[in-house]
Amino acid sequence: MAKYGFLGLGNMASAIIAGMKKSGKYDSKDIFGFDTLSGKAEECGVTACDSIESLCKTVDIIVLAVKPQILPKVLPAVKENAEGTLIVSIAAGKTISYLADALYEDAPIVRVMPNINARVGAATVAFCANQFVKCEQKKLVEEMLLTTGTTFELAENMFSIFTALAGSSPAFTYIYIDALARAAVEAGMPKAQALEIAASSVFGSAKLVMETKEHPYVLADSVCSPGGTTIEGVLSLQENAFESTVHKAVLAVVDKDKRL
Repeated sequence: MAKYGFLGLGNMASAIIAGMKKSGKYDSKDIFGFDTLSGKAEECGVTACDSIESLCKTVDIIVLAVKPQILPKVLPAVKENAEGTLIVSIAAGKTISYLADALYEDAPIVRVMPNINARVGAATVAFCANQFVKCEQKKLVEEMLLTTGTTFELAENMFSIFTALAGSSPAFTYIYIDALARAAVEAGMPKAQALEIAASSVFGSAKLVMETKEHPYVLADSVCSPGGTTIEGVLSLQENAFESTVHKAVLAVVDKDKRL
């Protein structure tokens, strides 16, 4: 069984570890972690390592789960102690080329972009690998990621777009759900009930798109009866630039990601 080491045990690493353990396919004794905050490994239910060096020398796969600005501080120790080890990075905005320049020659590297929904096993995750990653190594990474949700292997030049489409869009969706609920409160419904109904409706709508493969606009048209109530709301959204506002938000994220 491969041994997995998480360098950094923040929210995303914790979510991935939780998915691995919940799947029943991984033994906690094969998952290791190092974090500068004491007690994090115990919180995650994994074996604690007392240094980056000991983590690197113990595992077969290292998951770089620190913030992007911390990478320059930890990569020298990884380079010195992890030659031949598969490197998996979830650091936003940091390319395979950036990692390769900081690590040893011919390092096998997989770049991963997960999202917050990993917390409930419903993440949307993109990954790409360099030419030094073997097929069996890529399979190990994909199997790990599948415990958190749905995976997509993408060309790296698509990662900035993916960041907006799946990494940042949950925030947009949460705001949309809350806006629906707040409007319902204004109309007279209790907030807790409104939030539950709004979230359930958004979940069901996404499920219908995914399972029927119908175009979202076709589905929207099917809800809009002639002279009915829904078309009034749709027209209001269009009059208030709903779609163009979403477009601008997505492109703003893409632009920011490219500047990181």
